[in-house]
Amino acid sequence: MQFKIRHQSEQDEAGGRRKVEAELSGLAFEAQARLIAQARLNAQVAVKGFLAASSKRSKKLTLHVKHIEFIEGA
Repeated sequence: MQFKIRHQSEQDEAGGRRKVEAELSGLAFEAQARLIAQARLNAQVAVKGFLAASSKRSKKLTLHVKHIEFIEGA
């Protein structure tokens, strides 16, 4: 299953706080794909996986999700 994931956080950088926002493509298979398929739009999640090029001819990164956890109450 292909999907988009949006990241928002604040990070420490050079002694200050920096707001970070990014959107990237995601890819999941089997059980993780079924979980994502049932998720509501804009659900908050914590994911673990790895980044890889989306194809041999592309340098665009895709997040391959190996574990997803839904954050309750968010």
